Amino acid sequence: MAAERLVVVGGDAAGMAAASQARRLRKPDQLAITAFERGHFTSYSACGIPYWVGGEVDGPDALIARTAEEHRARDIDLRMRTEVTELDLDRGRVRTRELDNGGRESWTGFDKLVLATGARPVRPDLPGIDAPGVHGVQTLDDGQALLDTLDASSGRRAVVVGAGYIGVEMAEALIRRGYAVTVLERSAQPMSTLDPDMGALVHEAMCQMGIETVCGTTVTGVLTDAVGRARAVTTEDAEYPADVVVLGMGVRPETTLAAAAGLPLGGSGGLLTDLGMRVRGQDHVWAGGDCVEVMDLVSERTRHIALGTHANKHGQVIGANVGGGYATFPGVVGTAVSKVCDLEIARTGLLERHAHAAGLRFVTVTVEATNRAGYYPGARPMHVKMLAERRTGRLLGVQIVGREGAGKRVDIAAVALTAGMTVEQMTALDLGYAPPFSPVWDPVLVAARKATGAVRAAGV
Repeated sequence: MAAERLVVVGGDAAGMAAASQARRLRKPDQLAITAFERGHFTSYSACGIPYWVGGEVDGPDALIARTAEEHRARDIDLRMRTEVTELDLDRGRVRTRELDNGGRESWTGFDKLVLATGARPVRPDLPGIDAPGVHGVQTLDDGQALLDTLDASSGRRAVVVGAGYIGVEMAEALIRRGYAVTVLERSAQPMSTLDPDMGALVHEAMCQMGIETVCGTTVTGVLTDAVGRARAVTTEDAEYPADVVVLGMGVRPETTLAAAAGLPLGGSGGLLTDLGMRVRGQDHVWAGGDCVEVMDLVSERTRHIALGTHANKHGQVIGANVGGGYATFPGVVGTAVSKVCDLEIARTGLLERHAHAAGLRFVTVTVEATNRAGYYPGARPMHVKMLAERRTGRLLGVQIVGREGAGKRVDIAAVALTAGMTVEQMTALDLGYAPPFSPVWDPVLVAARKATGAVRAAGV
C-alpha cells in the first residue's frame, strides 16, 4: 500500500510543527511528507529579530530552532527556496517554482495539505516606499538586510513608521545601536493594541527615553537621494531625515493562494478553520499560524492574531490530526507582552473598542500600584487597567504598563479569562507574595477589587 502524501506550504513555526508532529505519529512508509519554504531559513523565531538587530542576542543561527538538515534527517522532504504558486484542490496538487534554479516549475501531488503561509508586513503604496534603506522586519532575511544597511550607513538617524509591537521593539533596537530614533504613528497614541489612556503612558515613557514619538500623523512618502536611497520620511506637515527607515505597521494574513483557490476567509482576510484547524468546508486541507483567524474566547468572534505561540500550538494540533490522532485548538484570549527599553507593556482580553463592538456593557477601572512592596529597594510604579462585564462581573480584559515584573503579570489575567472568572472571584486568588516580588495585594488583585466595587455600583 502506497504511503499517503502530505504537503506543507510554509516552513516556519506552524508548518514545521505540523510536519514534525505528523512524523512522530506516522512512519515514512505510512506518510510521505514534503514541505516547501521560499526563504533561506526554517523553524526560526521572528520575535527575536529586534533583539538580534539591537545586539542583545546572536543571530541568525541562534534564532533557528531546527535547521533544514535536521528536518530532513527526520524523513521530512523540506525544499528550501521553493515557492508554491498555485493550489489545485480538485486534482490534489500544488505548483511550485524553484527560486534559485532558474525558476523551474513543477507539480507535486498530495492527499493532505497544510497551509502555513504566515503573514505579510503592511507596506502602503507610497512614493519611495520600496527604496533601498526602507525595511520591513518579518523574516530572518529581512533582519539580515536591515543589519547590512545599518553596517553600511555612516549616518545615525532612523525613522520607524508605526508604533505597534514591532515598531516599539525596533525603536529600542535602534536606540541600542546608537541611532537617533523618530517614531511616526497614525493613531492618537502608540500601541493601538492598548486603550488610548494606557497608550499615553507608553508615549510619555518613550519620549523620556529619548525616542521622538509623533502621533496623530500620516506618512505620505519616502524621499530619496541622488542614488535613490531613502533620506527622509514625509508626513502631511513635516519631513523627518532618515538614514534608515523601518516599517512597523503590522501584518496581514498571507492568503493569496488560499483566496485564489476559493477557500473561506474571515473579516480580516485570514483562513477560517474548525476546532481541529481543518479549513472549513474541506476534508483534506488544514491551516495554521499567522494566515488564519482564531476564535476569541471572550468576544466569541474570530480574530487575526499573529503570534508564534499560537502558530506552534496550531501546528501541534494539525500534526496530530493529520497523523491519525485527535486534537483541538479552542481559541485564544488575545494575550501579548512587549517592551521598549525598561518599560513593559502587556494586554489580554478585550479593549474598550472590542467590548463595544461585541455589544457588551462593561465597567473599567485603572489602578496605580508598585511592582514590589513599597519599602523594598527598586519598587517602581505600575498601571493596571481592567474591564469587567457590568451585570455579571465577568473579567473582559486587562492592560498593564510598568517596569520590571509588570509584563508577565498579565498571565494571571489570561488564566482568569480562559476560566471565565469574575473579578470578584479573582480577588481570592492565592498568588505568591514576598516583598521583592509584590506588595501584599498584587496590583492585578488591587484592580480586581476596584472592578468588583465598580460592578456593584453599576448594578444591572
